[in-house]
Parts: sequence; structure tokens; C-alpha cells
Amino acid sequence: MKYWFLLSRLPFLSVVILPYALGALLAQRSARAFDWIIFLLGLAGSVLIQLSAHYSGEIYDINEDRLSAFRGRSLFSGGSQVMVGRLIPEGRVKLLLYAVLAAAFAIGAFLQFYFKTGRWTLLLGVSGVACGLFYSKPPLRWVSRGLGEFFIAYSFGFLAVNAGFYIQAGRFDWLAFFVSLPVSFAVINIILVNEYPDYEADRDTGKNNLLVRLGKRNTAFVYSLSVACAGISFLAALYEGLPFAGAVFYLPVFIAAAALAYLMLKGAYEDRKVLERMCAGTILVNLGTSLSCILGLLYAR
Repeated sequence: MKYWFLLSRLPFLSVVILPYALGALLAQRSARAFDWIIFLLGLAGSVLIQLSAHYSGEIYDINEDRLSAFRGRSLFSGGSQVMVGRLIPEGRVKLLLYAVLAAAFAIGAFLQFYFKTGRWTLLLGVSGVACGLFYSKPPLRWVSRGLGEFFIAYSFGFLAVNAGFYIQAGRFDWLAFFVSLPVSFAVINIILVNEYPDYEADRDTGKNNLLVRLGKRNTAFVYSLSVACAGISFLAALYEGLPFAGAVFYLPVFIAAAALAYLMLKGAYEDRKVLERMCAGTILVNLGTSLSCILGLLYAR
């Protein structure tokens, strides 16, 4: 059970849980639509899609993970190391991957055809699978095409928020669209900063992600630009109708994000201990972005 827990990387599921909950809360506030059964089924489907991305990465990034661990393991590099250490057979992990995908599809079909959540329900889920599953899995393998960072940002930022709204309200909404943008930019930065510990291993094994393509200094600039875009899009969400209380909660989050951007531009990523703290901080900024919107909505009720 310990190895299955490590393989699933359960703490990282919060990256999709909070944005999905945010979208559902927006539906309850602006569309007066909320159903607990739909919420829980949609949450289960979202979690299963993220798990499929985790399992796919563990299977198809094994060479990079092995080399990364050999050159210096950290909390945010080399995956879970379960596959590298052969603690669980690859065949069982692939079987679990297919089971997770089948369960996610069944939930999506149940939501669309039984609960009538809208004609786009299944397609939204399939788009999440296409981005998350094929982030590492051939033949698409988005991560080696310089596209993986953006597809993951779509899946666990834009899609999570808007799908959470859509399956409750049966329609899309501009407020949910703008609220999802700062979350998406925060997700991009999680991927970018977590690529730094694996930089040499990814480069040497041909995993041509955005960091390998752009180099460390240019990627640090992209990280900082993403922080700025997150702040601007949060202002757009306020203009569109997000309660101002959300800005009060978001201010310390943005200050922390700006401080991390400063460290990136300064080249602090060269110190592995500092980089590990920056990886953790970027995850907290992502969670804080979603949470600040949730708290703002709850406070304004």
C-alpha cells in the first residue's frame, strides 16, 4: 500500500481538487446551480484523470527518473522512484492506468447521459485525458514537443475550473473563464520550476521540454512573465465579477509569487536546496490562487 500511495502521488491531487471546487462554487453563486452528487462524481472523474497522468509519467519517464535519481534525488525530481526501484511491476501499473481511464470515462458518460450535465461533458473529460495521459505517453508525448507545460496548465487550471462550473450549470461562463486564467498560469509555473531539478537528466535522455529548449535563464523569464500574467488575469476576474474579498486573500499569494519570480531571475535555481524550497513555494502559490478565490466567494455570501 505504501508503494501504491507513493506511485499515485496523492498530495499533488490538490492541484486539481481546489480548481474544480472553485468552478462548482462559481456555478452555485452565479447560476444558482449546485448538486452534491454531480459535484462528487465530477470530482472523482477529475482525480482519476490526474491519476492517469501520474501513472503515465511513471511508466514512460522511467529513463529520465532513473538518471535524475542517480545524479541527485530531491523531493521534486525523478518521480516517485517506485518504477525505477521495480517496487511494483510495470504490467500492474499499466493495468491500473487502463482501469483508471475506464472509470473516468464511465463517470463522464453517467454525468452526461443520466444527469444531463450537458453535451460537452464527455468531450471536456476526453480533452483532459488527451493532455494529461499523453504528456509523457508516446506517440504524442507532449513533454518532448515543448507543449506539455501548456497542456497541463489547460487540464489542471482552465479545464478544472470551467468543467466544475459547466457540469453544474450546463453552460460556460465568462467569470469562470477569467477566474481559471490565474490558476492556469500558476500551474504552468509548477511544471516549469519542477523541470529544473531534472534538467540534466531530461536533456541527456532527449526529453525536450520547455526548459531544455529554452535554457535555464530564458525559462526563468517565462516563469516571471507567467506570474505577471496571473496578476493581470486576476484583475480581469475582479472586473468580471469576482468579489473584491478575493483580492484581499490573493494579495499575499501574489507577493509570494513575485518573490519567487525574483529568485528565478536572480538564478537562485542553481542552489538545489533553494530550488527545492522554490518548488514547494510554487505549489503553494498555485493552491493559494484557487483558495483565495474560494475564500473570496464564501466571504461575499
